[in-house]
Amino acid sequence: MGCNTNRRPLKWAAAWMALAGFFLLSGCQSEKRAQSQSAPAPQVGIVTIQPQSVELTTELPGRTSAYQVADIRPQVNGIIQKRLFQEGAEVKAGQQLYQIDPAPFRVKYDSAKASLGKAQANLPSIQLRVERYRELLEDNAVSRQDVDDAEAALEQAKAEIAYWQTAVEAARIDLEYTRVSAPFAGRIGRSHLKTGTLVTAYQAAPFATLQQLDPIYVDVVQSSSELLRLRRNLETGQLSKDTENGKKVHLFLEDGSPYPLEGTLQFADVTVDPTTGSYSLRIVVPNPDHILLPGMFVRAIVKEGVARQAILVPQQGVSRTPKGEPMALVVDEAGTVQQRKLTLDRAIADQWLVASGLSAGDQLIVEGMLNVRPGTAVTAVSMDEAKRKTQVSAATGMAAELK
Repeated sequence: MGCNTNRRPLKWAAAWMALAGFFLLSGCQSEKRAQSQSAPAPQVGIVTIQPQSVELTTELPGRTSAYQVADIRPQVNGIIQKRLFQEGAEVKAGQQLYQIDPAPFRVKYDSAKASLGKAQANLPSIQLRVERYRELLEDNAVSRQDVDDAEAALEQAKAEIAYWQTAVEAARIDLEYTRVSAPFAGRIGRSHLKTGTLVTAYQAAPFATLQQLDPIYVDVVQSSSELLRLRRNLETGQLSKDTENGKKVHLFLEDGSPYPLEGTLQFADVTVDPTTGSYSLRIVVPNPDHILLPGMFVRAIVKEGVARQAILVPQQGVSRTPKGEPMALVVDEAGTVQQRKLTLDRAIADQWLVASGLSAGDQLIVEGMLNVRPGTAVTAVSMDEAKRKTQVSAATGMAAELK
């Protein structure tokens, strides 16, 4: 009996504690529900999409090549007497580079001139004979056959003079060819021959190679699919040609530094390489200081055209699905988050050029994306306005400090 009496107060105490815990738990849950119902909508930073005019460019790899290249070869047989240039130097058009022994060619030239003089010396007497025979023929003092023979001799003398005139000119040309000259101005490489070497006309091995480096060519390649895309955009009006600057090209050197002078797009090849699916573009670039040398790797910024209604969005406003598809979150007129699938064209600096998925006036979320989901009611804060206020505040503070 004593034991039962002592246990009863303990049971009542446990019951009261359980009941108090229940009420306390219910109160906490009610308080949490009340707080959740009264919690404000999360804030997100947005930018309003505004189409703008953007000049679109493409970066293409390429290599330089000489504007003109000539392999210096002899046009006559002979012995090299001397070399008249410094290897690696600049030469002028017409400057003599080598001298081939001219002695045998001068003899041939003088001989042809002498034969021409002999033929010309016989011509006057033959002409006088023909004139006398024609006068005597009127008096029947000579036969017609004699006149015909004299006229034939005159024609033969004239033909002989023409022959030797041609021989003199040929000998003169051969004599000139003993002076091996530069066909154009440029930089000449090392000489492959030494003095005293026997050379033959039009031999396979060149004396040296001459290259014109100012201006210089830059050959770049572009895929044919890019060409089709560009033409399609021009036809549909998404791009318009920049007639004033459309052919201007900027270059970057191998070390990433910009080349100071602009190039000009000269032409695009008419054939696509079947192995690579690309075609070539040729750019002419001024090179007065010879910074660019043949064979150098460069990057060319080629202008495609101007997109008059381009949509550019900050890159932090675009995320990707697990499949890698680009998407963005926007705030609709009701203040609710909506998801949009995007098609991106390219990156321009720290922005994406959007081909489809967004339109003018859309409010793109660029801050607070991780705190919201599609369908969430949010409070949109314009990042453009906040940026403007920050700039105004900074300018006001700076003006106050100056005062």
